[in-house]
Amino acid sequence: MHRTTLLGLALGLATTLVDARPPKHNVHAIAGTGTIKCPIVFDGRVPKDAVETDFDSYGTSKFNAEYVKGKDLKWSDIIKFPTTTNARFDEDDAHKAFEVTISDKSIFQTQNGFRRAGLQFQGDTNTGSPGIGGLKTIHFSLKWDATRALNLSHEYLLVWHEASDYSANQFNFEAGAILGQSSLARDTYKVLDRNNRQIWSTPIDRTAWQNFAITLDFGKNTLQVYYSKDDEPLKSVTSAVSNNNAGAGQYQIGILKKPTGTSDVVNSGFQSRNLNEGLIYGSLFVEDSASSCVSL
Repeated sequence: MHRTTLLGLALGLATTLVDARPPKHNVHAIAGTGTIKCPIVFDGRVPKDAVETDFDSYGTSKFNAEYVKGKDLKWSDIIKFPTTTNARFDEDDAHKAFEVTISDKSIFQTQNGFRRAGLQFQGDTNTGSPGIGGLKTIHFSLKWDATRALNLSHEYLLVWHEASDYSANQFNFEAGAILGQSSLARDTYKVLDRNNRQIWSTPIDRTAWQNFAITLDFGKNTLQVYYSKDDEPLKSVTSAVSNNNAGAGQYQIGILKKPTGTSDVVNSGFQSRNLNEGLIYGSLFVEDSASSCVSL
């Protein structure tokens, strides 16, 4: 066989191997490419150059530097920066994912039943907040950390909006075994309304980014849920469901792990020792959805 023929075969094989690879847009399918098209009320996306200690100071954090966490902890003890791709609305050159963790020290005030680390946006003032009134949509993406896996035999609040008098939550975004509702699947993310009634759920994916948005219409007293995976556009997965959104309050993002084996979940109950659990967050922001504007 001539040398030129051998060379041609080699080049042809190389071309075939290259062409057999996934196209470039598939290789980068889970890098953030989503576009925010509505005015941002609270921006919780973390800068790419942020360090853990930035969360400890009001001057460098986008969140409340004091709450809600264990009294002997700083946020720099809680926040981690995992190695992962960006979520849908995190710009590759500007933002990065972050992880909220809980440990045996994650006891807020005297709430000995809970293990808790909850971020609050700076400027979300409980009453009279720009996050209250009209239509507001909170966006967030979640990714599982197998090295700090949640124990789904417990109930976890991950994102919620708590009324200003602390008597109720307008909605709960949860995972795990919901206390008093054993018929609900544990291995799911679920949205519960103010009456703790599940209105939607989806299985927890251990590998993909899972993207969520929840629109609260404070005038019409409804909520609506949107969902997608990786870098796919969000799609509405519920209609605008009736819900009592009264009572002002604040958004909270992170982990609140309830105990088992008690009727007084705030103050007592079983929690595992040597706790090391966490969940990765990205694409966190609240936007003004006036005129039904929702970034997808």
